[in-house]
Amino acid sequence: MIPVPAIRVRQFGVDFYQAVLTGTDVQKLVRFEVLSYDAGVVDAGVTRGQGKKRKAAAINWELLEKRIARSAEAYQRPVIRKKIVELIEYYNQCAEAGNLPAIPGAVLLVSEKRLDFNALGGNRALGILHVPTEQGMLRALDGQHRLLALHQLAETRPIADVQVPAVIFDRLAPDQAVEMFVTINAKHTKLNPSHLISLAGRRLYPDKTLATSHDIIRALSEDADSPLHGEIKLFGVGKGRVAQAPLAEELKNIFTSVQALGGRDADRFLDQAKRFFLNYFKQIANVFEVAWRGRKYSIKTGMALRAFLRVVPDVIAAVKANRRDPADAHAIREVIAPWGETIGDARFETEGEWRQKLAGGTSSTVDQLARELRGALRH
Repeated sequence: MIPVPAIRVRQFGVDFYQAVLTGTDVQKLVRFEVLSYDAGVVDAGVTRGQGKKRKAAAINWELLEKRIARSAEAYQRPVIRKKIVELIEYYNQCAEAGNLPAIPGAVLLVSEKRLDFNALGGNRALGILHVPTEQGMLRALDGQHRLLALHQLAETRPIADVQVPAVIFDRLAPDQAVEMFVTINAKHTKLNPSHLISLAGRRLYPDKTLATSHDIIRALSEDADSPLHGEIKLFGVGKGRVAQAPLAEELKNIFTSVQALGGRDADRFLDQAKRFFLNYFKQIANVFEVAWRGRKYSIKTGMALRAFLRVVPDVIAAVKANRRDPADAHAIREVIAPWGETIGDARFETEGEWRQKLAGGTSSTVDQLARELRGALRH
């Protein structure tokens, strides 16, 4: 056990601790992790900052990244390299000048186990917190970048005497930890809306439609046979060109429309929604083959994809009118086939008709394309 001086705080029946950790404690006890669905990729989820090469060269990124775990059970955002560089530079300035504390505010940590607290003297709030010496006992809820920078600082400076104020929770259930993370970050540090989509539905609160929307977007981005493979920025970062959150909003509207119909069809559609959307975009890629494969087209932009999503209820209605399975690829192809002739690949040429109609504004462009698609369906 590591004895840590602490104050036990009670708020509305909930106990937590204000403690003081040393830099050595941080290195030993804190586990760093980010939300990721591809734990096998070493560099997954790390945003490369635009810092100067001189600064970046002073940081052992390979060593630092090995310390960062990646899993679908985490809730932290991908690490921002530029932020780490700036923090280390600030820490060095504080150490050299000796006139400012580097980490004056408390970081928030979550313990996976209940901790023992021994009060000192007659004050029941003041005492010693006993933390097991297990590696990675504590998870960072807030302040992960500050602690990662401190961990890296240890490569060039001794940090055993550096004290870090910390608030430690040992009575939070996993869903409570996620909810607190979102509460802290959604407003104060502008939590990326796409990252929030990945936490909602399953992790944050139970919502079948949000969970299904998330699964659909993830399948479209990650399935090897998806025509949108690698095109969507999950968590708001990555190589994709399309943000996750606007697509999720369109999906939410689709499910609202479907559920308004009620009955078994609504539940059945949710159950097979992932299959439908994979087949739907495969058929779109087939109908607009030249535009989909070409580089000088805007068919895979966020605006175009939102328009394709916006007409999904109409596509489903047309397929059902033909007494076919809405998720069947051939049935979908049958009703959207006229798009190839009526709308055509040229509609999506970036320097052609697309740019001309884009002048009307983002919203009107999505609405206008959706009207064109809706009008060209085969009923």
